[in-house]
Amino acid sequence: MALKRIHKELNDLARDPPTQCSAGPVGDDMFHWQATIMGLNDSPYQGGIAFTTRIYHPNINSNGSICLDILRSQWSPALTISKVLFSICSLLCDPNPDDPLVLEIYNRIAREWTQKYAM
Repeated sequence: MALKRIHKELNDLARDPPTQCSAGPVGDDMFHWQATIMGLNDSPYQGGIAFTTRIYHPNINSNGSICLDILRSQWSPALTISKVLFSICSLLCDPNPDDPLVLEIYNRIAREWTQKYAM
């Protein structure tokens, strides 16, 4: 059943690919996917981004884990890969400082930048 759903998702992505994103299986393993999200214009990530490398974002930790409710407590089988990619793109452009993944780092950097740029 899961494999059937995965094949449907892959076909849907090929038929109607999301803007600025792509995703697909790594090699022949249909249960291991890789996605590419291009940095949106006028965002700090313009020109590209990869979570396999370091990124500073209050909702993404150093391992690339994303603090996004639909990837955790609000997951639903009705969600599609396209919807998840869109949500990640939205999070990149509009971070959620009220739900940082690593609160201490977010607070420290926010404090440093406030002192550096706002005082």
